[in-house]
Amino acid sequence: MGLKGLELERGRVRQRVDDLCFCLYQRPIHPEFFHIHRVRRIEQARYTAEIWVVGLAHSVTLQCGDQILTELLTDDSEALPKSGLATSFRFRGERDHVQTFTKGLRYILSTQVERLTPQIFPATHRDYVHYAQTRGIFVLFKEWEHDGLCPFTFIDFDARDHELHVHAFHAFPEDLTLLKTQSIFEIGRRSADSY
Repeated sequence: MGLKGLELERGRVRQRVDDLCFCLYQRPIHPEFFHIHRVRRIEQARYTAEIWVVGLAHSVTLQCGDQILTELLTDDSEALPKSGLATSFRFRGERDHVQTFTKGLRYILSTQVERLTPQIFPATHRDYVHYAQTRGIFVLFKEWEHDGLCPFTFIDFDARDHELHVHAFHAFPEDLTLLKTQSIFEIGRRSADSY
């Protein structure tokens, strides 16, 4: 299969939480690298953002003036460009990350890989599915159903004047695991001279 064929398959095969990694870029990432299931565009006075559901993973790109940050969860970081990569790591347990950029732009991330018991996971899964029906972006992957439970991606967000909060939940029923991320993109407050 050629490169184009591989690109078409991305996001269409079952993903595993242990294969996912986090990348933070100071640039946009071209959509040809992903199979995008859902897109949400956010426009605020001080920034624009775009959220993509890419299987049991996601991308958030925020642009403020000439600055761009892209948060990306991916299972294929090797195929992605290295230019503009600010940081990357694998998901294991809990982790926090803070990074400051020029012009007062700051990025804050908390992640948690939560492994549940076979007794607890179904009820937790049901609660998230019920809650997600009325909020944010929700994509259920019925083709990857396992023991009657479908993997899903649920992304909730709160767009404020000087901050974008993104809460993402990725459910992996086969692994009885939830991957949770909470990120905040902080836009530096305007100085008195800018009014």
